[in-house]
Amino acid sequence: MEVPVTTEDELQPEQHVFEADVSRLLHMMVHSVYSDKDVFLRELISNAADACEKLRYESISKPHLSSDGNPLAILVTLNQESPTLVIEDNGIGMNREEMIDALGTIARSGTRAFMERLEAAKAGEKAELIGQFGVGFYSSFMVAERVDVISRRAGEDEAWKWSSDGKGSYDIVAVDLGAAPARGTRVVLHLMDDAKKYASKWTVEKIIRDQSGHVPVPIRLVEKEGVEPSQISDGAALWIKPKDEISKQDYDDFYRSVSGQYDEPLANVHFRAEGRHEYTTLAFIPGSQPFDLFDPDRQGRMKLYVKRVFITDEADLLPRYLRFVRGIVDTSDLPLNISREMIQESPVLNAIKKGVTSRILSALEKMAEGEAEMFSKVWDLFGAILKEGIYDDFERRAQLMKLARFRSTVSDGATRSLADYLAAMREGQSAIYYISGSSLDQLRSSPQLEGFRAKGIEVLLLTDGVDNFWPTNVPDIEGKPFKSVTQGLADLNAVTGDGGTDEGNRQASPEVGAFIDFARSALGEDVADVRISDRLTESAVCLVASEHGPDRQLEKLLQGAGRLQTASKPILEINAQNERVKAIASIYDPAFREDAAWLLLDEARILDGDKPANPRAFADRQARLFGLAIGHDK
Repeated sequence: MEVPVTTEDELQPEQHVFEADVSRLLHMMVHSVYSDKDVFLRELISNAADACEKLRYESISKPHLSSDGNPLAILVTLNQESPTLVIEDNGIGMNREEMIDALGTIARSGTRAFMERLEAAKAGEKAELIGQFGVGFYSSFMVAERVDVISRRAGEDEAWKWSSDGKGSYDIVAVDLGAAPARGTRVVLHLMDDAKKYASKWTVEKIIRDQSGHVPVPIRLVEKEGVEPSQISDGAALWIKPKDEISKQDYDDFYRSVSGQYDEPLANVHFRAEGRHEYTTLAFIPGSQPFDLFDPDRQGRMKLYVKRVFITDEADLLPRYLRFVRGIVDTSDLPLNISREMIQESPVLNAIKKGVTSRILSALEKMAEGEAEMFSKVWDLFGAILKEGIYDDFERRAQLMKLARFRSTVSDGATRSLADYLAAMREGQSAIYYISGSSLDQLRSSPQLEGFRAKGIEVLLLTDGVDNFWPTNVPDIEGKPFKSVTQGLADLNAVTGDGGTDEGNRQASPEVGAFIDFARSALGEDVADVRISDRLTESAVCLVASEHGPDRQLEKLLQGAGRLQTASKPILEINAQNERVKAIASIYDPAFREDAAWLLLDEARILDGDKPANPRAFADRQARLFGLAIGHDK
């Protein structure tokens, strides 16, 4: 099929400058090295398929938009002599304003996240990023020295041409209707010299079959002028086919087309629900984290179809803690002309959401029981997100707790379930102990763990942001409450163990007892109490929170976020059996004792990840003690 030559009208082209984000992206496209440029074709075909789906939807209320009777299709045309590659659809099309909005700006936060990740990556890693993230229309400039987009919106009598070389600006000009599609969009890629292979039938057909073979719109290919189009895909919906007729490759290809990612899914959940509500679901667990996974404004990526007609990808089909799941839900229980407002209030969709959520969690449970290694990969990627459900989904909390995996003081880097933890509890242990913080290394070195290690008590090491919240929201597991080791008394004496803390640790010599009383008086404005520790076996001091209220880490987080105006005073615990503490207590000079008390408090703050409250005073006290030590040596 010959591509019509566009004829510009008497108006001069309007020149526009790309928005800053687009310019950054285009610059990276040109100056970065990618291992797989083929992704651009998948992105353009995906855009064409979306345009066809939008027309199908709008035609429900405006039948005249598709009254020509031509079936929706995507046509790919090659010209090796030019060389050019053309992707044309007869979908909804674009008018001038829509061209500027769609092709001159970046509206999707994921693309911005992609750019930030690309800029931060090392040179050797950049080549892999393009294969993990769809970069949309702008990926055309990886292979094209110029891109022309000619489009006519369905139902309108004007056509427009957008053109750019990707170097900072683009032109828009009106064109004769005879030079434009009767309806839809034609994207013409003028290929670079090193990208001529994309005008080859063998290359293009293979890419389309591998990456876009399951888009819900038929795709035809014209090898060269005068040759009849050949059909590459029939546009049949994969999700309505029997599962035994679908290969793993089919599932993987569909996942890539529906998700915009280029990895392999770890698992899929494909089922048809019948009964009160009928719907089909094909959902995927991605093999890598989407770049915008932690974007607070990020919505799910499940597409809603009604009787195979695409309705929206913004329906609330899954809870936020399953926002990493990609796929589709197709139902016949909703009207085709359902509005977005009706979607949000639909009791049918609420029932579907509940059913789909239950099936996905059940599939994860089955994986956890029968494919532990695979589930471990899922948990490493999305465990932090799933734990959000423990906090806010009371109905499925027990199910999510069963799925949860944790690293602990005895797990040696692996993860363990709560069932594993409960089975290993020591005799007399009355709680599930945990400690939260920013990194595993920091937590493993926390002095608050010493007594628990000595007693052989396992402590969960929690490093995700949500870990600061959900433990206080879970009443108990099999009668065992969650308790932070940085809060309240450790109560380790009731636990049977081979060593560690016992009542003897809480006994202080008269000298140590007197020093603790002195420290309590000297530090009174900065601490709630100074007491003998029953959790320290090696370190001299540590800080803990009171029995009631937030633990140390949660309090810091709330204060940093402005949710607490003033933090509560911590409790300074002192190891009465520590040799340094005994030596300090044996010196009765009041000035020395006061310096020592403050230095012990600052030491506890540093061990807790904080800074000394007064760095100047800390340095002065340290200097005075050094001076005493030097003078003593002389």
